[in-house]
Amino acid sequence: MKPADALANLLTRVAAAGGTAAVFSERELAEWPAVLVGLFKAEQLLVMGTPADVVTCPGCEEECTMQLESAITPSGKLRAFVMCDKRDNVGRVPVATDLIELWRCSPERLADVLARLLGIRRSEGDAAAARWTVGVLKGAKHSAHVVLSIGRDMQLSIAGHTLALADVLELGDKGLALDRRALVHCVDAPVAGGGDVESAEQRRERLIARVNQERAKGTRGFLKVVAEEEGFGVSRLKQIVYDKQKPANKWMAILPKTSSKKAKPKP
Repeated sequence: MKPADALANLLTRVAAAGGTAAVFSERELAEWPAVLVGLFKAEQLLVMGTPADVVTCPGCEEECTMQLESAITPSGKLRAFVMCDKRDNVGRVPVATDLIELWRCSPERLADVLARLLGIRRSEGDAAAARWTVGVLKGAKHSAHVVLSIGRDMQLSIAGHTLALADVLELGDKGLALDRRALVHCVDAPVAGGGDVESAEQRRERLIARVNQERAKGTRGFLKVVAEEEGFGVSRLKQIVYDKQKPANKWMAILPKTSSKKAKPKP
């Protein structure tokens, strides 16, 4: 199996899961090239999941789905098995651990990995709508939201463009690589009415929210932290979030609003 085939297989399985995590047993992964599986795990595309509680019984050709049970041997080892109630001559059927150990890959995990590869801050998305916002990517002229979604396959929406994830994500000997140039080109050549381009006001509101978030966390130098995320200085951050059309003290607009009403004196 070639790296491209393995990655395509993984992405297809995630898309087929319809928004939930695709699950792979250790036995299934053992049929893939060990180097590729190691890269998937190192890139955290595959993460260890909760052990299986139901399995396909290996006791006979019927391959029934059975509840998994376990017991501790006198030597202290954990043994897993199913109790067959379909045939009188089967009884307890041992289950190998490579059928129980599961690995998972979810759209949420993919979005986290993509944000890391792009070097942008991961944004929260609407998983209920099968959309996971990767983050805001800046081009030379514009900024746009990168959104992961499920169509016929896993795909990215950016500035009105739709790209198959498999076309811009590659797995090489050194790990995953994302075609950032192709995504930036989409950002700087937005499709009219595409809806993913970030306007100046949207950018300002997003940065105000980030400043408030870091300030509420008690982050020291919160303005510098947000400015560095965006790749410019604190003075530029202030220029963006400060509305020059309003009085100077409206710089306080980045701070959480508080009530100005005075408490009424008690009778």
